[in-house]
Amino acid sequence: MPSWSTPAPPAEQRRRYTPPVDPLDRATLALERALGPSVVDTDPTRCEPFARDESEAEGVTPRCVVHARTSDDVSVILRHCEENRVPVFPRAAGTGRSGGATAVVPGVVLDLRALSQVKELDRENLLAVVEPGVVTGTFHALVEAEGLFYPPDPQSAETCTLGGNAAENAGGPRAFKYGVTREYVLGLEAVTMGGERLRAGRRTAKGVTGYDVTGLLVGSEGTLAVFTELTLRLVPQPPLVCTLQALFATVDDAGRAVTALVGRRLVPRCLELLDTLCCQLLREAEPSLLPPGDCCMLLLELDGEHPEALERDASRLADACLHAGARSVHLARDEAERARLWAVRKRMSRALRARAASKLSEDVVGPRTRVPELLSRARAISERHRVVMPAYGHAGDGNLHVNFLWDDPADKPRVERAIEALFRATLDLGGTLSGEHGIGVLKAPFLPWEQSPALIAMQQRLKSVFDPSGCLNPGKIFPRPGHLGC
Repeated sequence: MPSWSTPAPPAEQRRRYTPPVDPLDRATLALERALGPSVVDTDPTRCEPFARDESEAEGVTPRCVVHARTSDDVSVILRHCEENRVPVFPRAAGTGRSGGATAVVPGVVLDLRALSQVKELDRENLLAVVEPGVVTGTFHALVEAEGLFYPPDPQSAETCTLGGNAAENAGGPRAFKYGVTREYVLGLEAVTMGGERLRAGRRTAKGVTGYDVTGLLVGSEGTLAVFTELTLRLVPQPPLVCTLQALFATVDDAGRAVTALVGRRLVPRCLELLDTLCCQLLREAEPSLLPPGDCCMLLLELDGEHPEALERDASRLADACLHAGARSVHLARDEAERARLWAVRKRMSRALRARAASKLSEDVVGPRTRVPELLSRARAISERHRVVMPAYGHAGDGNLHVNFLWDDPADKPRVERAIEALFRATLDLGGTLSGEHGIGVLKAPFLPWEQSPALIAMQQRLKSVFDPSGCLNPGKIFPRPGHLGC
């Protein structure tokens, strides 16, 4: 009887193929077979940009970058990497400032930028369903064209993505009135190491079923699971916006103005502060943006539905600033003037970066009423350590971006000591080490300064529930011996 089985190859042919010994090589080969070589990039030149994000954190060039196209791809990637105990570093635009997307050891970078669909826009229920690679600014424009509003507005909105915003729990200038990203993520789909998909949260306005896993995953910096879908809450777009610029002689005067307007129950949607040094450096870079003379600045913005109410509140804001010692208060009369006033804030980072060879921005938060004291301590630290330290940020919620500028690499140790002193001062005043940039790599060594060993250990146990092998975005938040590799 004939046999239809395929003859076994000669022994010498069977010996030609030897499976890779290195776990990363095995994972790469498995991913190429499962997804195709066009999705899996191993070219060192093309992989090198994925080593780091926009922070000062140093990374290593990944041996493999996988450009996921679908949520199924994400599951496949995380399953093969778990089987081979290979570290995975999820990322999209890479605009983070704390090293959260940095590849700290050899591994696989999971690129999510191609997952960029807005899958649903439900006007009646005020929600949208999006993939993590949707650019935040693009989403803003899309929903506003429909008369809707998505308030979180990080400074990098034109390039950052909604998935990255959720991973870092991003905020922005409008957070004083509207809150941060976590308050707008109703539900999500996420994939854990091993490829298991989880759906958490809801589509409804209310819901308290079980633990708030959605709230836990938002802000977890890619260490627990990888987002593949987000259900976002929207609000009706405010039809009217009013912008004011108030100039003060001192930061203390500006701080008094913030306290006064909050005391009057005024809640502008934006309340931005630029200290005296920021204004000086910006004026040097672009003289037309600010009038001559030393000053610090508050940029205030209101929104609403009724012209009379908005005009009344704008008048009360201006009055609070003048009573606190403002030199001048200017009200934008049209969109062109609004854009000019906002240009002062939006061009700040670029002006500071042009001022020195090296720039590092630290994101700290103090109690709102103690912001002037925190800025005073920052000035003393600047003088003591001989480091240029301009500061700006969201005065309404106490979130400051204190910048460190230096030219000579030999100055880096003094900069590091100044950063440590700023963190100590922030905590002494009852503040916290990060308001919107996350802990990532750069602030991980300082986590024990703010949190107790018992609290850190509990968070590490939570991490092990989602990621027992420790392979998902290792080296972030909890650096310790043995944590950086699987």
